[in-house]
Amino acid sequence: MTSSSKIAVRELPLFPLPEVVLFPTRPLPLHVFEFRYRIMMNTILESDRRFGVLMVDPVEGTIANVGCCAEIIHYQRMPDDRMKMLTLGQQRFRVLEYVREKPYRVGLVEWLEDLPPSKDLRPLATEVEQLLRDVVRLSAKLTEQNMELPEELPALPTELSYWVASNLYGVASEQQALLETQDTVLRLEREAEILTTTRNHLAARAVLKDTFNNS
Repeated sequence: MTSSSKIAVRELPLFPLPEVVLFPTRPLPLHVFEFRYRIMMNTILESDRRFGVLMVDPVEGTIANVGCCAEIIHYQRMPDDRMKMLTLGQQRFRVLEYVREKPYRVGLVEWLEDLPPSKDLRPLATEVEQLLRDVVRLSAKLTEQNMELPEELPALPTELSYWVASNLYGVASEQQALLETQDTVLRLEREAEILTTTRNHLAARAVLKDTFNNS
């Protein structure tokens, strides 16, 4: 067994957030005002600047078991001890157990990685990117707003899958399922399904809009 295939376990301070799912390589701005999390951030800033983000289901009140490690990239202290910070998603993890709950949660976690791909990911990534462009184009047409994708979307299929997942709005449970998926093929296939449904829905609305505008 190589060292990279061993299960790496460590203690990680945890920050549960309602309906927030962080993905690797994606930014997450935070406004920290609660006392216990201010303590947590001050402690983290003296060590490796890393903590775990876990999604809280606001209806059930449950905390997800799989999250994403965040690294503090930049922070600013406000006059009343609040903090504004920019964090960046790193590795995903699974909580094995809670080590302590107060003043903030600390968990024993294991890192998660995607399985080696079972097939060439590029055709699937190209399909997802095209669907994404269709959805943005149709959304812009319907809302009559200027909507554009970033000039450079992630080139690597796995990073593209994280980018797409992080930009799905209002579906935190779906995002959580994508975060927990340890197969890039399955993640991209599910995103293709979601984007196809969205594109077809928007296309039908665009046809209706054109019909009414032309009648």
